[in-house]
Amino acid sequence: MTYFGDVISSYIQHLRTRVGNSLLLLPSTSVLPRDAAGRLLLVRLVDTGNWATIGGAVEPDESPRESAIREAREEAGINVELGGILGVLGGSDYRVTYPNGDESAYVVSVFDATVIDGTPGPDNEETSEVGWFRLGDLPLDQMGRLTRALFRDLGLA
Repeated sequence: MTYFGDVISSYIQHLRTRVGNSLLLLPSTSVLPRDAAGRLLLVRLVDTGNWATIGGAVEPDESPRESAIREAREEAGINVELGGILGVLGGSDYRVTYPNGDESAYVVSVFDATVIDGTPGPDNEETSEVGWFRLGDLPLDQMGRLTRALFRDLGLA
């Protein structure tokens, strides 16, 4: 089971033992690495087959910036330099019900980023593929509702 691209953390597992499937409000990050041509790096998620942004839940005692850097390393094997925050997003389109009935609502801090080290590649646990996409060529029909909402709310789709 993954949460917004993350294999479920021990912290969320612990919360689930207390609240069951009830709604959890989770801070999260999304990273939009861009190359010199302005293309965005996306990852394909193993569990759904959907394209998504790099990102996931912020862990206890971790800042959103630290979370974004960690997620880029874990999901795509890259080190990034974060730019500015492109948006802090949430609302009904950022609410997910997982196949097991777990409900989560995400508040997503979205960071602009540049790859500074590493060659993008999937981790083959959470991600099965990586790809660079021009804004006009985003595979919106192959994205989940949350990812589509993120691009819409940022004015990128």
